Amino acid sequence: MNKNLKYLPILLFATLALGILIGGMLNLGRNNFSGKTAAQKNKLDRLLDFIDHEYVENVNTDSIVDLTVNNILSNLDPHSVYLPKDEQEVAAQTMKGDFVGIGVNFYMYRDSVAVIMPVKNGPSDKAGIQPGDRILYAGNKKLFGRKLPNDSLFSALKGNPGSDVELTVFRKSDHKTFKVNVKRGTVPIKSVDVAVMLNATTGYIKINRFAETTYDEFKSAFAKLRQSGMREMVIDLRDNGGGYLEMAVEIADDLLKDGQLIVFTKNKKGRIDKTFATGNGSFENGKVTILVNENSASASEILAGAIQDNDRGNIVGRRSFGKGLVQREMGFDDGSAVRLTIAKYYTPTGRSIQKPYDHGNEEYFKEFDHRFESGELYEKDSIHVADSLKFKTPKGKIVYGGGGIVPDVFVPLEVEHGSEGIVYLMQSGAVSYFVFEQLDGRRNEFRGMAFPQFLQVMDKTDLYYNNFRDYVQKNGLDLEFDNNKALVKKYITAEFARQLYGDDRYYDIVLQTDPMIKAALKN
Repeated sequence: MNKNLKYLPILLFATLALGILIGGMLNLGRNNFSGKTAAQKNKLDRLLDFIDHEYVENVNTDSIVDLTVNNILSNLDPHSVYLPKDEQEVAAQTMKGDFVGIGVNFYMYRDSVAVIMPVKNGPSDKAGIQPGDRILYAGNKKLFGRKLPNDSLFSALKGNPGSDVELTVFRKSDHKTFKVNVKRGTVPIKSVDVAVMLNATTGYIKINRFAETTYDEFKSAFAKLRQSGMREMVIDLRDNGGGYLEMAVEIADDLLKDGQLIVFTKNKKGRIDKTFATGNGSFENGKVTILVNENSASASEILAGAIQDNDRGNIVGRRSFGKGLVQREMGFDDGSAVRLTIAKYYTPTGRSIQKPYDHGNEEYFKEFDHRFESGELYEKDSIHVADSLKFKTPKGKIVYGGGGIVPDVFVPLEVEHGSEGIVYLMQSGAVSYFVFEQLDGRRNEFRGMAFPQFLQVMDKTDLYYNNFRDYVQKNGLDLEFDNNKALVKKYITAEFARQLYGDDRYYDIVLQTDPMIKAALKN
């Protein structure tokens, strides 16, 4: 295996690990503390004043404070973190579930704001903005030909609800520039990606995070599938790094019977808080399957653990991340915040699934590296579990604590001939950018094409497969493509479908051959 291939999965996972770090389980609240730390706080304040007034050169004391806070937290646990103002604003926006803006998915393509797709029924969609359009100006503000920082770019497109912004747009497919007025509105940030029927009786719901709106989205998805004849449910939590505990609990409540324990927490004083299901569940009897992988963390593990420990359904996939720490947030006047671990959570059988972190934060987030090298992603027997952390469910099933949720049905990483790098690459954002660039010069070829015809066209051609292979190699990655042609073509076709027809069509394609879906339907 070449060096680039060997480390690609680790690099991709590192990005996901950051999402797990920032998107972990939260109990939000502002707190003010005083008492025995007053002397220490006075010492820090005096030192900063001393530096500010007497140090030989000008120093940004704010940066010193940030560094001090980070150093303090680095001696605690991996999920006690400091979020500077800009990161805190982004995190809060993401977890809120919506924002006010013009409603487009875009990325900077050759120093231009290129629209990948307008949000369906959003402000830009209603104004006639189309995929492939370039937004040149927002009002009088120039958005092309220079590298704008993200905050400046977003501020030009966001605004108050109902406010107008005149966009100057270049439409490459028609070779014309025009102006259009867009009325800003509230745009949802979906946490439920899709809800579709896998067969006549089995519904599928994909949750990407647990945000403020997740339970409402889940209920809408559930109602849609129930009307379509759903009697069995698959909930996909793969790559879901967590979010709000309450959302996972509400979904679990819908699936469990009255009085069944969902989760409990314990703080350093030994206080235990238990959360039980109520009698209001809307799906207490139908078959339930939860899909997890090595990037499913925190609130995802709460939901999976509640289902597994109550013998409610099967957990299918690979061992989850292993985050069992509860954070509370303390905000500062400058907009920054600290998330501090205040308790540990436990699944209904009493197991903690928090993986060890006594070798430092860097080693903690590199733990995926060890899973990769040990073969755990390919063989269930390679998963290391401690007999001392063995628990039994009410029906006598053995479950383990000490590091993630071990699935009931193991599904190895989708690989052929050592091609794990290909798998992670095809599920990354690189495919989205590639497809956009391919469509940018060929969009008219697909205009008006029905979906069945599109599938036939993509099946018959190797053009985009060959182009993608060249695209990857030009970007410095030497991966094995020839043994994975079908896999590569599947994800390329799916991404074309997403950008041309919407998210549902993407999942129509990838779920057909998804190994975890096959395992869920079989077991």
